[in-house]
Amino acid sequence: ATASQYADPQSTREGKVRVAAIQSAPVFLDAEATTDKAIELMRHAATSGGAELCAFGETYLSGYPLWLSATGGAKFNDPEQKAAYAAYVRGSIRADGPELAAIAEAAQELGLFTYMGFIEQATTGTSVYASLAAIHPDDGILSIHRKLRPTYEERLVWAQGDGHGLQVHDWNGYRVGGLNCWENWMPLARYSMYAQGEQLHVATWPASPGITKDITRFIAREGRVYCLSVGSVLTAADIPTSFPLRDQLLATGEQFLTGESMIVAPDGETLVGPVKNTETIVYGDLDADLILRERQNFDPAGHYSRPDVFRVMVNKARQEPIE
Repeated sequence: ATASQYADPQSTREGKVRVAAIQSAPVFLDAEATTDKAIELMRHAATSGGAELCAFGETYLSGYPLWLSATGGAKFNDPEQKAAYAAYVRGSIRADGPELAAIAEAAQELGLFTYMGFIEQATTGTSVYASLAAIHPDDGILSIHRKLRPTYEERLVWAQGDGHGLQVHDWNGYRVGGLNCWENWMPLARYSMYAQGEQLHVATWPASPGITKDITRFIAREGRVYCLSVGSVLTAADIPTSFPLRDQLLATGEQFLTGESMIVAPDGETLVGPVKNTETIVYGDLDADLILRERQNFDPAGHYSRPDVFRVMVNKARQEPIE
């Protein structure tokens, strides 16, 4: 997609911080091409849109395993399912590989804090995680969060993550954190972010029609945080002819991922979205003072918490197959 296909921001930036949900289609299972496309979109968001933070959808780099439900992904020892899994692993990247390094370099050049969803290769090189990288424009990759619990059929391709990446980071006067997809429904995962002083919550999705809107508004109200939800789009035209289950997948429809990106303020008011079925950049202007005002009567990990009654412990150790 060219830059002209992406929406220009409509609101002013005076006294605000601008964030961007980059709703895009990956170059499905092509990590190098998707990296190039992501950097182009980052450049547009920063230079044309004035964004200072951006986020991409869950496993944007380089694609969500959308064939599982549509093609009977649980068939045991099915040759086509095995071939699709192999293609998916080939589309994954290492956390210390050239793709994230290039994105971090672009983030530094653009002064753009970036959340990038990606398929992360495990130590073996043959298993993968749904991971989310937090990339600071000055300090590089701050954390990589592996999805705690893949959802339903996702467990056929993604390994179970850990708490190592449940981290909140300082950026431009804000404390920012992020979770993958249905992790955002997990009360203790959300609370672990609030308790670290989170003020901007990034929720990444493949695209969850009807669901994204509900939980985005709930997180904003519950945490008294800004919540940026970002999804991807994907159509039949985006599935390469080389993908083993392409014909079966295309027989089920034309629009596979619908985006649904949106941004909600700490008072629960929707700033923009949800935006559906189009590649675009969704912008929102944040005002930190609104967070303070909304926490006057409710701060879930502050004056409205009871640590003497309830305790949450988080194991942040990275789980590896050998010590």
